[in-house]
Amino acid sequence: MSWSKTFVELDKHVHDRASFDCGEAELNTFIQTQASKHMQAGISRTMVLPASLPLLNQKWPICAFYSVAPSSIRRETLPVSLAKKLPNYPIPVFLLAQLAVHREYHGHGLGKVSLIRALKYLWEVNAHMRAYAIVVDCLTPAAEAFYTKYGFQVLCEHNGRTRMFIPMKTVGQLFS
Repeated sequence: MSWSKTFVELDKHVHDRASFDCGEAELNTFIQTQASKHMQAGISRTMVLPASLPLLNQKWPICAFYSVAPSSIRRETLPVSLAKKLPNYPIPVFLLAQLAVHREYHGHGLGKVSLIRALKYLWEVNAHMRAYAIVVDCLTPAAEAFYTKYGFQVLCEHNGRTRMFIPMKTVGQLFS
């Protein structure tokens, strides 16, 4: 099965959330039960990459997705060289809250495609609502290795996970 060309906003009436399985229970649960609720509450936005053909139930399978939200970090969690240039109050950031690829599409480059699309989306939002960086909390060492490959740096431990970040000026170099 192949995927469509563009990410679209999750619509629980159109997209088949129940069949999504990336191999990580926490991410599966998020897309299946929480993503729509978070969007309705106005706390995040989830974008999905649907398959190119619908299922028999006329819903579109989800090949990959990402979810983003506004957030902030404490200045003291940043490396000293960066922190000394910033004000002494919470620093606005974008949180790349979730990113996952359906098992069927592992090894096809959709992780990279999803990450680049999420970064581009947040770069466009940054033109209207500034943030210092994009942060992500890694579920696994494999996720940490993935984000490191694309320029994310370790920021700190947060809720038992490695929190990584990439400054918006670095993201801007990719899309400017």
